Amino acid sequence: MAELRLNSPLQYVKGVGPRKSAVLTKHGLDTVEDILGYYPRQYLDRSNIVPINELKIDQPATIIGEVKAHGVLYGKAKRYEVILADETGNISLLWFRGVKYWERLFKKGMKFAVTGTPSYFQGLQLLHPDLERIDEHSDQMVHAGRIIPVYPQTSELSKVGLSSKGIRNVTSFVFDHLSEELDDYLPKTFLSKHHFMPRHTAVARTHYPDDRDQLESCRRRLAFDELLELQFLVARNKGRKASITKKRTYQPPGDMLTDFKNGLLFELTPEQKKATREIVADLQGERPMSRLLHGDVGCGKTVVAIAAALYAAENKFQCAFMAPTEILAQQHYRNWNEFLSAVGAVSAILTASSSAAEKKKVAQKCADGEIDILFGTHALIYDYVSFERLGLVIIDEQHRFGVEQRGKLYAKGEDPDLLVMTATPIPRTLALTLYGDLDISTIEALPPGRQPIRTVWRTDDVRDKVWQYLRDEIKSGGQAYLIYPLIEKSDQSNLENVEDAYRELSAGPLSDLRLAIVHGRVKPKERDAILEQFRIGKIDILLATTVIEVGIDNPNATVLVIEHAERFGLAQLHQLRGRIGRGGKPATAIAIAHPPVSAIARQRLEYFAEQGDGFLIAEADLQLRGPGEIFGVRQSGLPELRIANLWQDRQLMEIGRTLLEPMLTNPENLDSDSHKLYNYLTRKARRRELNLGGG
Repeated sequence: MAELRLNSPLQYVKGVGPRKSAVLTKHGLDTVEDILGYYPRQYLDRSNIVPINELKIDQPATIIGEVKAHGVLYGKAKRYEVILADETGNISLLWFRGVKYWERLFKKGMKFAVTGTPSYFQGLQLLHPDLERIDEHSDQMVHAGRIIPVYPQTSELSKVGLSSKGIRNVTSFVFDHLSEELDDYLPKTFLSKHHFMPRHTAVARTHYPDDRDQLESCRRRLAFDELLELQFLVARNKGRKASITKKRTYQPPGDMLTDFKNGLLFELTPEQKKATREIVADLQGERPMSRLLHGDVGCGKTVVAIAAALYAAENKFQCAFMAPTEILAQQHYRNWNEFLSAVGAVSAILTASSSAAEKKKVAQKCADGEIDILFGTHALIYDYVSFERLGLVIIDEQHRFGVEQRGKLYAKGEDPDLLVMTATPIPRTLALTLYGDLDISTIEALPPGRQPIRTVWRTDDVRDKVWQYLRDEIKSGGQAYLIYPLIEKSDQSNLENVEDAYRELSAGPLSDLRLAIVHGRVKPKERDAILEQFRIGKIDILLATTVIEVGIDNPNATVLVIEHAERFGLAQLHQLRGRIGRGGKPATAIAIAHPPVSAIARQRLEYFAEQGDGFLIAEADLQLRGPGEIFGVRQSGLPELRIANLWQDRQLMEIGRTLLEPMLTNPENLDSDSHKLYNYLTRKARRRELNLGGG
């Protein structure tokens, strides 16, 4: 086809056809406009190819060479080596993970463009470099002398010839034959005032930039677009919630709530009391509550949530309390059932591993209104579970649930009040954007008696000293966690795994101690039995994966060892650290890193060792990793941020708020430019068909 329009089907683009088109459709790419939004994940800078003999230590570079030899090297750590050569010399390429994958990839005589940062150890080397295969049919000559886009890949795309090179063929053809430009919904005066690129230029140059400086200008414009859509969605949802009037009324707190507080073995902190007052005021209000309760690990959010559930029960309303794991749901029920029963509230638990008879019994009692507070996992959303008068929904670690799961639970009542909790402290910048439709209660201070956890990071060559430290700590009456990234050995990586470690340590260095193992494949009843044995002190060391990241509460645990700590994000390291030091005894967290440790991993580990404040940890993680995985942006139902970074782009969010405020407060009296923008954002929001927060 000679010319392409934005709505032209990709099937008819040269080189695509029906087979490739079907795979692209599975990835949400149907039209020419869709492929324009499939942004590169990184770039290969071939604008300055460096001969191997001119490479400089610690200076990133791109080389092109031929594979002269390749194979597995054995030693302290198994690794895969490729000798790459050009006419000026040769260099060693090394990978410490995925050995079997690299064995299948390389053949002698292949040519590759390789990008990385040279280092020196018994010769020049590149560790874990980026690769792009070059063959006789390569588009190298087409793209030589410029920056090349590298697109997100899946095995399915690669199988049909849509590797990064294949997608480049499609995008370059599209830009060469596109007969129209992307419409810009932002006014020209606004673009000029804030120095934003026109939308079409930003998209085109994101795919094929002239230089690195231009890339940042493109990124800034597209990041603003993402954040503007995100802010509009949240604000729109907040407006929807504000239009609902609930049919429930609450009396002032009575004897049940008072007796509960008096029966606690501790005094609530000022911040816990403040959060409780805010929730009680919301429950008494005319609009359904939508509140986020967040704070650092161990700050005491759960007791505040239990008080809210009890206040609902006191007013004859039921509460659904949903946790992301059976471990956490069981712990909530075990910790609070006795307290609730003592003041006259009936609680029960329902999880996927409950017996069929128990599920039927609990569901019937809940439907009849005989259960005041029902704890559970995602089992609560199943159709067989119903409530006679659901008034309050509490969701713990809410970012671990998808928007659809939350919506199904919420729909079991008539606009119930909603309290969501997270133990991941959220920086204010992010909270205002992701949770702008929620009121926010923050608990920063830890309860009295909690001591700072001593934290260190070491490389794996000190492991014998770590084992001796564990023995000494256990002789003194402590217990320990050993955390591993994998359940079992993987052909795709060289990481330590919990099953091999359990066998080796039980028969070797720690054979004189009582060890046990839990991970995601251990059956729930067996896992619960192991955790109970650990809790009552019959197990010295619990080996686990990150399944224990939330929900394990053993006050006697005083040591945490994290293997391959360089592979974890800051927020997750901090969550794991929160498993120890819960009983007032001094506690130590030891992060063990396995070389090679990248510069950014070293930065994370050093910050982890120095900083114990969860809010500062969260801000640092936001800078290092972005918000998607940390705070569950994908799970929230909000659009994924592919370009924007909520820390880096704080100024863009302020610009967006200024732009949106008049059109959200007075949408009936907009000028033509603002009306165009409002209609565009409204169409985007409707297509998402979201019902955030409450559903």
